[in-house]
Amino acid sequence: MESHPIAVISDTHGILRPEVVQHIEACEAVFHGGDMDNPEILRRLQALRPVYAVAGNADADWAGGLPGELTAELYGFRFYMIHNRRQIRRNLSDYDIVICGHSHKYQDGREGGTYYLNPGSCGRRRFRLPLTMMILTLYPGTHEIAVQRIDLPLQPASSPAQSASSPAPPASSPALSASSASSPAPSSSPSAQSAGEPGQSLSERDMHKLVKLVMRDMDAGRPVPDIAARTGADPALVEQICRMYATHPGVDVDGILDRLERRNL
Repeated sequence: MESHPIAVISDTHGILRPEVVQHIEACEAVFHGGDMDNPEILRRLQALRPVYAVAGNADADWAGGLPGELTAELYGFRFYMIHNRRQIRRNLSDYDIVICGHSHKYQDGREGGTYYLNPGSCGRRRFRLPLTMMILTLYPGTHEIAVQRIDLPLQPASSPAQSASSPAPPASSPALSASSASSPAPSSSPSAQSAGEPGQSLSERDMHKLVKLVMRDMDAGRPVPDIAARTGADPALVEQICRMYATHPGVDVDGILDRLERRNL
């Protein structure tokens, strides 16, 4: 049966891991859901396979040539891609596959006749989330797809432009994707008193709550020491969050988490 493997990645944040390169080399094209972080990642990908890419919120300083959203057709399948799913402003029921990134959380599911895919992050690890990518296999003859999750090793990547010389071993067996894709202030404040980089020991959920609290207190005009005392958080971490919130108008909680992850992890 005719088949076409496509690599789907996102949120590389300046790192192209050898294992990711190996999987891309076994595919016919690569879709990147945004937050490459620098043009070197794009150049490396373009040297490997045809690239379909959108700009993410971390690409604003350099990626003026990348679209904020992209449509494409491959082998009879209609694709739509945007970095942040929350920014979708159109009816996508006519598309076969929608690709998003931003959350660093792997998802594959179906809504009506449309597959919604998020490959997660394969660059820097955000807090306790795994490093993942996706291989999407297209079957034009039956107009079906198979989605294969790739879990990557968690060892740190030391270079923004890593490469590999040996082929990748086969990943886990593919499975047809037919599953569904998967506030108020918390009652207790997350504590960030820990050794090492500020916030490094907090779970993603606690960090999300903390950033939301800090943003709310900043809007209320409270100074950094008061916010740190109210939240029980490390003052250095609170100061980082406040600085990012003050210097990036319109940034949301996820945007601040992205910036913290790139600075501290």
